Amino acid sequence: MKKKVTIVGAGLVGSLLSIYLSKRGYKVNVFERRADMRLETMSAGRSINLALSDRGWRGLEGVGIADDIKKISIPMYGRFIHHKDGKNVYQPYGKDNQAIYSVSRADINMKLMDLAEQQENVNIQFNKKCTLINRKDLAITFEDNLTKETSLNSADLLFGADGAFASSRLSIQLQSDRFEYNQHYIDCGYKELIIPAGKNGEFLLDKNSLHIWPRGSFMMIALPNPDGNFTCTLFLPFEGEKSFSNLKTDKQVEDFFKSEFSDAFTLMPTLISDFKTNATASLVTVKCFPWVFDNKIGLIGDAAHAIVPFYGQGMNCGFEDCVVLNELIEKHNDDWDIIFPEYEQLRKPDGDAIADLAIANFVEMRDKTADPKFILQKKIEAKFSQHYPDKWIPLYSMVTYSPHIRYSTALKEGQKQQKIMDEIMALNNIESIWESDEIESEILKRIS
Repeated sequence: MKKKVTIVGAGLVGSLLSIYLSKRGYKVNVFERRADMRLETMSAGRSINLALSDRGWRGLEGVGIADDIKKISIPMYGRFIHHKDGKNVYQPYGKDNQAIYSVSRADINMKLMDLAEQQENVNIQFNKKCTLINRKDLAITFEDNLTKETSLNSADLLFGADGAFASSRLSIQLQSDRFEYNQHYIDCGYKELIIPAGKNGEFLLDKNSLHIWPRGSFMMIALPNPDGNFTCTLFLPFEGEKSFSNLKTDKQVEDFFKSEFSDAFTLMPTLISDFKTNATASLVTVKCFPWVFDNKIGLIGDAAHAIVPFYGQGMNCGFEDCVVLNELIEKHNDDWDIIFPEYEQLRKPDGDAIADLAIANFVEMRDKTADPKFILQKKIEAKFSQHYPDKWIPLYSMVTYSPHIRYSTALKEGQKQQKIMDEIMALNNIESIWESDEIESEILKRIS
């Protein structure tokens, strides 16, 4: 007889996990502290459009729902860099039209909920806040947000999938000896803004690109939506000369955008009202250990490894958790005494690795995408990889387009590659000899 499973959190990962488990015959109850977003009028403010890449698609394909999600996503084949002087540069992401896909967090979450509820064994309850998990008998207490009444749920297995500030994790943490927990905030916050569609619903920027306005200590990005608009996200320090703390008045906001993002400013008629209305939110990395308890409780997604969004891998990493877990269920024939420890052993190093990679990519997007030397380095890497694909896969491609390569492996390989490229970029006249056979030989010499 298949076990009863409780999932705390009906977000992206909790919803996908419920589909995987249901298809394996488990009876799944999902409890979500928020109201059902499908019944509400959604507004911008704190969502950040998400970038689906190969690891995420693999997770969706595993339960046959990739085509449903593709209908609400838009491919982005490269970065479109907007310089302050008005010049633009296009940087393709990969080769052979490789793309990442822009999708609204709310849209994909609602679609995953719909698909989860179509499963025979999934039940989602909303407005249910997890207040206590009894590790001993796996009894979970929920409080109804509307009535304030409490109810008790029992299960054979429990997954905490309720995000970076998971109440499930906190409840378990208070009952666990030597539980390690670390959270780190970067000094930047973010605010969501909008570039609306044109008069006839046309896109006012290139539709199939991720747009970046890199400005050193801060940046803005824009991702396309199917209705023709772009979700823009301003990443800006909380304090300092150019910061949220110095954008208090309408004139300060207007002058800042006119000066820093002049081409975008002309496309943002609701900038001032959006800036005032939409919240300024913080960005946190969460690392913790252990992820599993008593071989009955597991943390998954952001509850186990919340990361900043600059590699576009938060959702993809969470979906990959589901893939790995599903493979282990198959491999070990539903023996959770083996599944849970191996899941933790495999995924913890990868969760830590992508967290570190995401922080590093923030610096790259903000500081380096406008740097001619950085652009040249990427050209050298791409050319060498094209000639020697078995010897060099660029770090971005390892993370984004190579789901068979673990994040932890990509991090180590990327560090080796960067050391080699630092030496190559220091060679005399690299700008004029970068396409020569000599440079290929120098790289080959350093690969061991």
